[in-house]
Amino acid sequence: MSEELVKLSGEQVRFNDRDATARFGLIALATDMTSERDLYRQLPQDHVAIHVTRVAFENPTTPDNLRKMTPRLIEAAALLEPLQPLKAICYSCTAASVVIGDAEVTAAIRQSAGNVPVVTPAGAARLAFSALGAKRLAILTPYTVATSQPMAEYFARHGMEILSFECLGLEDDRDMARVRDESIVAAALAVDRPDAEALFLSCTGLPAINVIAEIERRLGKPVVTSNQASAWAMTRLGGFHDHKPAEYGRLFDCALPAQAFGDAA
Repeated sequence: MSEELVKLSGEQVRFNDRDATARFGLIALATDMTSERDLYRQLPQDHVAIHVTRVAFENPTTPDNLRKMTPRLIEAAALLEPLQPLKAICYSCTAASVVIGDAEVTAAIRQSAGNVPVVTPAGAARLAFSALGAKRLAILTPYTVATSQPMAEYFARHGMEILSFECLGLEDDRDMARVRDESIVAAALAVDRPDAEALFLSCTGLPAINVIAEIERRLGKPVVTSNQASAWAMTRLGGFHDHKPAEYGRLFDCALPAQAFGDAA
């Protein structure tokens, strides 16, 4: 046995190519039950690794509770820094990225993770609408009115015209993760307007990617969801420009707008 061990110890250790796998960071809420599964389903699984850390969050989902995560992002992102180089880091909370601000989220994450592209669901959705050529929106959120209002203001501030805006009135993101497919479809059809150019289903906790194709078929227009927009941005940042899974909507036929993340190395 000892001779065999000596022989084996002399063998050269070989490694896989460092660039063979596109690595992404994901900062998920402690209460998030949806993001990891949705992102893995939409990204090209054979060539991707998603490294997940969590950030403390306490329900109910209110603007004040969402803002409390701002300093916690620095600590959460620090846990991803040893895994660099990363193609991008996604902060998976739409409502928080709206009330904190995309720029503030990016700055907090880069403070400890370095100059990496930062994907927020709200920012990815804006890029998605730009890529789809849509400015007139119908929006559905699972939140309360108080949490939904900043969302409407966010898209209006970035040049979108909100034709219809409805919310489901839920306070706990763990309940948002349990909304059934048929309820999402019914609410989406109800919020649509004939002159809306696209429909946005907000919230990374809402399991909406299952029904994107059905809603697009029934409405005849693009549907953008928080986790779909994030996954689309991540695939393009990862170099997967030909990744176009039809079951997740028209958005995956689009390229990422030029210089969308041009300030990150």
